[in-house]
Amino acid sequence: ESRERLSVCSKLCYAVGGAPYQITGCALGFFLQIYLLDVAQLDAFYASIILFVGRAWDAITDPMVGFFISKSSWTCFGRLMPWIIFSTPFAVISYILIWFVPDISRGQVMWYLVFYCIFQTLVTCFHVPYSALTMFISREQSERDSATAYRMTVEVLGTVLGTAIQGQIVGKVDTPCIESPPFIGTTNSSVALEELNMTHDTGSLTDTRNAYMIAAGVIGGLYVLCALILWAGVREKRESSELQSDEPVSFFLGLKLVMNHGAYIKLIAGFLFTSLGFMLLEGNFALFCTYTLGFRNEFHNILLAIMLSATLTIPFWQWFLTRFGKKTAVYVGISSAIPFLIMVAVLKSNLIVTYIVAVAAGISVAAAFLLPWSMLPDVVDDFKLQHPSSPGHEAIFFSFYVFFTKFTSGVSLGISTLSLDFAGYQTRGCSQPSEVNFTLKMLVSAAPVVLILLGLLLFKLYPIDEEKRRKNKKALQDLREESNSSSESDNTELASIV
Repeated sequence: ESRERLSVCSKLCYAVGGAPYQITGCALGFFLQIYLLDVAQLDAFYASIILFVGRAWDAITDPMVGFFISKSSWTCFGRLMPWIIFSTPFAVISYILIWFVPDISRGQVMWYLVFYCIFQTLVTCFHVPYSALTMFISREQSERDSATAYRMTVEVLGTVLGTAIQGQIVGKVDTPCIESPPFIGTTNSSVALEELNMTHDTGSLTDTRNAYMIAAGVIGGLYVLCALILWAGVREKRESSELQSDEPVSFFLGLKLVMNHGAYIKLIAGFLFTSLGFMLLEGNFALFCTYTLGFRNEFHNILLAIMLSATLTIPFWQWFLTRFGKKTAVYVGISSAIPFLIMVAVLKSNLIVTYIVAVAAGISVAAAFLLPWSMLPDVVDDFKLQHPSSPGHEAIFFSFYVFFTKFTSGVSLGISTLSLDFAGYQTRGCSQPSEVNFTLKMLVSAAPVVLILLGLLLFKLYPIDEEKRRKNKKALQDLREESNSSSESDNTELASIV
């Protein structure tokens, strides 16, 4: 047992490795939509294509990377760590180029689409093996759960950093907007606005564009630093894997077994809808604060309040799930966001109320961050008991959970941005038509509430409760003890023969 225990330093180094994905993901999730619309000045239709295709491609790369990882052989650095290290510098370069406005009259859409897809591919090469690394740092459930709590705390702290760096740097610069003339709203409104934009001094956006580039450079530096800390402080333990041979695992056979595992399907079905609700909120919250609530100069501070609240409550949810069970934590933690999401849409715009809602929503966001990654290892253990002769499928479990979540979020974000276009979104407008404000209320309130409720209903089918977890833990320990005693008897027999 002492050999299986992880030191606090190892847990911290492991946890730091989760920050790059969250820092960059948070910056892109909260700010990319408003950046494409109001800074790069793309049409909302093209912005929706970039967001949808980029997320969809990101989803497709997860099982692809999972496949190649399953075919990877063991190296002196491990089987997963080389993917993490070698993808890092290229991911940072592509991330910075996403926030660069090219001085070209045509091809801007392709610029953002290509570099967004390249970055999503490279960050997947980092995050999928990092997620699967959970199963390779210890065989003890308690140690993995503890390391996961460290990881979730640092990851939510990463979202705070992503929000703070991007928001505070960009928030220092006033992005110029265009007052809507009285003839906006007529049948020729789009033509009128286009003519108005052509006469406006586009050079006034230079400071805003420079601020986005500075933020991208700072975040890129943090990405590299976190990857180095992970590489220096964590050692992938070969004996922690049930796979003891170098024979390649059949990916498609493993995929078939994984997708037929009922507990896994029920887990991802429940979290799929709840994650979609929070992603819709994340993708549209900046626009909602800027236009519907009228807090153009405060939205980055409101986002920071959400992430700080989430970070501070991660330890509470870790204690809660160990005290009352993970299923109970799901119901209590995620459902607590519902009344506050309704409140922010129903009540009149009020800055104090908005901050209160932001803090309360952050508490629920913390539960949504922690619980899926804390429960996936339980499903993997359950699978190992049912298929003891088919080891080595950890990457498939983690990569396909991320695949389903990302693909559906790409569809939802693409549709939400497209719906803003249909509602009449005005690029760089100081205000928006009432139809746009109503659409934003639906996207950050009604739709997330419905998705969260659907997810919680589906989650009632999830079969692994605390009693089942304890039985699985004991059964796995018995299997390992039996395997160890068998190995020792073989060694004794070999020694007598010699």
